[in-house]
Amino acid sequence: MPRKTHGHDTRDLPLPKNYCFACGPDNPDGMHLKFTLDKKRQTFVCRFRLNNRYMGPPGHCHGGIIATILDDAMGKVNKLHQVVALTREMTVEYLKPVPLHKPLRVEGREIEKRGTKHINAAEILNAKGEVLARSRGIFIAIDPHKMFAKFVER
Repeated sequence: MPRKTHGHDTRDLPLPKNYCFACGPDNPDGMHLKFTLDKKRQTFVCRFRLNNRYMGPPGHCHGGIIATILDDAMGKVNKLHQVVALTREMTVEYLKPVPLHKPLRVEGREIEKRGTKHINAAEILNAKGEVLARSRGIFIAIDPHKMFAKFVER
């Protein structure tokens, strides 16, 4: 059974609120993406539809929103190691326009892990399974207690 994962907390850092624009349920202006861990494939998956709010070219998603979705999918992969890791660098390939109002899926997976460096990838696919956009990112694991202490409610 796939397990839902929300936000950026880990087993060692439960966060009472999540205002992340992409996945935060507490952000009233956010996208509210909900990811599921496919344990067999060690992949994080989110199924979603985009409305006109995310429009770039007529009838299609803005490139910055596409990058946001891919970044969040890659970021979820770090949960496999129970770490909080921040995006250091990412590349995006925009292969085909991403349509609004159509069923879409994003999948994030690990490519490699070396010490605190996590290299992940993600793809946005349409209902036919065609890859519309893909990314690769380098994430650096950090100590969230040190970095975010003043933002975490106790």
